Amino acid sequence: MNNKHTNWYKNAVIYQIYPRSFCDTNNDGLGDINGIISKLDYLKELGVNCVWLSPIYDSPQKDNGYDISNYTDIYPPFGNMNDCKKMIAEMHKRGIRLIMDLVVNHTSDKHKWFIDAIKDKNSPYRDYYYIRKGKKNGKKPPNNWKGFFGEGAWTRIEGTDEWYLHLFTKEQPDLNWENPKLREDIKNILRFWLDLGVDGFRCDVINLISKKQDFKSRFPKPALTGSDAFINGPRLHEYLHELYRDVYANYDCMTVGEAVMATSKVNISLTDPAREELDMIFNFSHTDSDNIGGVKYFYRKFKLTRFKNRLNKQQVSLEGKGWNSLFIENHDQRRSVGRFGTVEGNINSSKALGATYFFLKGTPFIYQGQEIGMRNAHFKSMDEIKDVESHNIKGILDKMPLPKKKMQQIIYDVSRDNARTPMIWDNSEFGGFSNIEPWIRLNKDKDIVNVKNALEDKNSLYYFYQEMIKFKKEHQVITDGSFKMIAINNPHIFAYVRENEDEKVVVISSFSNKPRKFKYLERLCDSDIKITNYEKHEKALQPFEVRVYLIDKK
Repeated sequence: MNNKHTNWYKNAVIYQIYPRSFCDTNNDGLGDINGIISKLDYLKELGVNCVWLSPIYDSPQKDNGYDISNYTDIYPPFGNMNDCKKMIAEMHKRGIRLIMDLVVNHTSDKHKWFIDAIKDKNSPYRDYYYIRKGKKNGKKPPNNWKGFFGEGAWTRIEGTDEWYLHLFTKEQPDLNWENPKLREDIKNILRFWLDLGVDGFRCDVINLISKKQDFKSRFPKPALTGSDAFINGPRLHEYLHELYRDVYANYDCMTVGEAVMATSKVNISLTDPAREELDMIFNFSHTDSDNIGGVKYFYRKFKLTRFKNRLNKQQVSLEGKGWNSLFIENHDQRRSVGRFGTVEGNINSSKALGATYFFLKGTPFIYQGQEIGMRNAHFKSMDEIKDVESHNIKGILDKMPLPKKKMQQIIYDVSRDNARTPMIWDNSEFGGFSNIEPWIRLNKDKDIVNVKNALEDKNSLYYFYQEMIKFKKEHQVITDGSFKMIAINNPHIFAYVRENEDEKVVVISSFSNKPRKFKYLERLCDSDIKITNYEKHEKALQPFEVRVYLIDKK
């Protein structure tokens, strides 16, 4: 096999764009491809060298594009294929690679495959989906599995005794990867985009593509009944290796998988280069550290030691075995400002958190607006929230014996829409995002937190991120150095060492709003501080102070 697959992703800094909320140039209230093109110089100046683009494929938009009706065409309000080709060319001209969102666990119910599958029992696409007879003459679903948005995992096909499987909304039927013809069609979709010049894929809920074939009911669980049958299924590794062998190996591309509820063991198995499956996955254990049981709607007080332990486990478990993705925000997570020990309105706390995750071993991801410190939306009404997940979960929480106001506040606090409000470019009426009212309301602090203000303030978070990106590019130790945590049980300070033969980098961040002594500082010289958020350094760390030391070993 002539393997063209290289490790360029290890030196990448990846910026995620949520297209409907990035920049609107055709004044319909939605972001678009030309809006992305118009901001490429901004991304180049920031220093990122790769973009992950959330779905732009044609879609009914039931789940904001994660319900795809045509994998090889563009959602018309975003533009067309010529716009897409121009975007890829303009990115490459600036040294920016592009990874697309790959959503192949399910399609839209408006995809031609599904329309044909439910219309004709003899259709060649019938077996592209999981269609099973229901119980009790078709009146009950085939089993008791539950989906990720709080609904049952089966929907009855109207006028029949048959049901189809969907782990998300009923408009997102799951694909049957047991069918080799389906797998060939998916490979052709991959080749289509790679031949257009795309540099890889972020693989949506990729560890759900294999299901146990017994389709038996499971003992009811509070959250995901049946999850043992559809998370990390029996043929997952086989399917992923098949994609690598037949497609990825023939291109210099990268893959990063969204792996639901992945343990360290699963992470290792999916990213082990010898297995030839995925280059890295998103491990959510650290972003789940402020909730209970991995359920974001039951959040708890942030505890730094819990956060540290989970990140440490990710780092140590993959050493020499796989590769980490590094992130604190994305389109499914609420904003990091005011989260993970940070304080809204305190820029130093965001700088401390930023440096803490950015210099760990792995590929850092920056979500749009993270670099200027965009905050959560502070919703006041369900009418302001568009996310299908939030509305489904509200229906479940409303049935719980808890105060209604409390339940509503939980939705407002953790809704995915907190990260999906429009990018704020300036302090004009619509934040420079559009000339008309956007599809979802703008953040109310747009006059304070916007790109224009950030670029005019030399101490802004934007320039701090720019400085971190530059430092990473200039020092190979950030890519290949070993990792070792310092004082892992310290409840206020996150510190670690990255080291190779030539250099040592020490990152020390305070997550306290008070000065904190840290004995390890006595080993270090102020002259070695290369990145910091304080001009003067005391013997103790100041509130939310971060110091990044570089020690030349030559």
